[in-house]
This record gives sequence, C-alpha cells and structure tokens, in this order.
Amino acid sequence: MRRNKPNRVQGMKIAIIGTGHIGKTLVQKLSAAGHDVRVANSRGPEAIPVDLLANGARATTVPDAVKDVDVVILSIPLNGIPKIAPLVRTLPSETVVVDTSNYYPMRDERIDAIEAGQVESLWVAQQLGRTVVKAWNAIGSASLAEKGSAPGTPGRIAIPVAADRDQDRRIGMSLVEDTGFDAFDAGPLASSWRQQPGAPAYCTDLTLDEMPAAHAAAKVDRLPKRRDLAVAVIQERVGDGTTNPDADFAVRLSRAIYG
Repeated sequence: MRRNKPNRVQGMKIAIIGTGHIGKTLVQKLSAAGHDVRVANSRGPEAIPVDLLANGARATTVPDAVKDVDVVILSIPLNGIPKIAPLVRTLPSETVVVDTSNYYPMRDERIDAIEAGQVESLWVAQQLGRTVVKAWNAIGSASLAEKGSAPGTPGRIAIPVAADRDQDRRIGMSLVEDTGFDAFDAGPLASSWRQQPGAPAYCTDLTLDEMPAAHAAAKVDRLPKRRDLAVAVIQERVGDGTTNPDADFAVRLSRAIYG
C-alpha cells in the first residue's frame, strides 16, 4: 500500500451522524481543525450534548445535516446502516461517505452475508447503494480521544483508510490527519477486511512504519475467533458488553490476541 502523505483538504462541510464514543470525538476534532461540522443523531438535536458544539459544530436533524455537504461520516452501529440507507442514497455521487462501523455479532444483529465471509465495508456499500470510505474503525475510542498528536511526533499512531475512489481516499486520509493521526493508505474496500476486528492492524495503535507489515499479516479465517476472544476478555474485565476498557488495557489486549 502507498504510504505517501495525503494533500490536506481544508474547510470542508462535514455531516457527522452519530454521537457515540467515536462520533463525538470526530465532532470535536474536526470542528477544531476548522471544518464546518454539523452533527445529528437519532434522538434529535436537543439530545446532543452542548460540549460537543464548543468548537463551532452545529446540532441539527439527520436530514438537514446531510444537505449540501462534502462529506458524510456515519458513526453508527453497523446494524443501523440499513435504516439510514434511503437517505444516503439521495446524496450526490460526489459526496464522500465515510463508514466507521465494525461488525460484532453479539452486539449487532447477526448478518448472514458477513458471517459467510463478505467484507464488512462491502456489505455497508451494498446496503447504501454507493461506495464508501472505511476509516476510524480500527482505533479504539479512548485512543482516538486521547492519543492524537502533531505530524512528525515520534510514535504517532496510524489509522488505515480504505476506499475504491482515489479522491474519496485522499479526502478520508486528509481528515484522519486532521484528527491527530497518520493516515495509512489501505487500498480498496475489498482489502478492508485487513482492518476489521481481529486483524493485527485493528486497535493496536501502530505507527506508520509498523502498519504495512501488520496490514499484510492479516489472516481472514482467523478474524472472527480472535475478535470474539477479545470481546470475552473485555466482558470478563468490565462486567458487561457495552463499557469500553481504558486505552492502555485495550491496546495490550489487542496486540496480544491479534498480533
């Protein structure tokens, strides 16, 4: 995969759908980076915490959020993708759609196509009726919130970005850089299984120098077992299936199981 730095894209109009662990951090970081950010969730603008708007983001409804924007970031559970698909299908073809989701069958509804081996991002693209960028799915929410750093910082963490259209990938990589991480060009969506849960590149907080070998080392048949093992360990530690562990524990666990 290419490792060249993307040309930075500034002042984009961005809709972020979802205010979970990943979504809320993206709202804060991308608005702080100077982008025009609108944020929406399924509960309406009145349910969006005021602190998310501190850097200039605006709360709105989901339909209004996606009007006349350059980028739509879907930071919702994977099983919510079919519900938003009718709205996404109405977007202009040049609008970049970014998907941050991952498939966890114990949390999401069982999806037979993915269980049978379909790449998660290709399933998402199929539901939406359009191609997507896969980004920010392979970093833990605590690491995303806490471990961003300036370009050139030693040990700066890299995040893989996959897309089929070069322009989409370029924009996705630029936005990843704006959130405080090196962007790793992970190739087309068909290869994005290499950044799914269970893969060596997933939530292991690797640098840009370390990422290529980890990305290449993924074994598709091992991913589900490793993913489920990590979930079982986390559930035993925190006592439920929804609480996220602290960043350091999550990274140590991911490196031990996925590496």
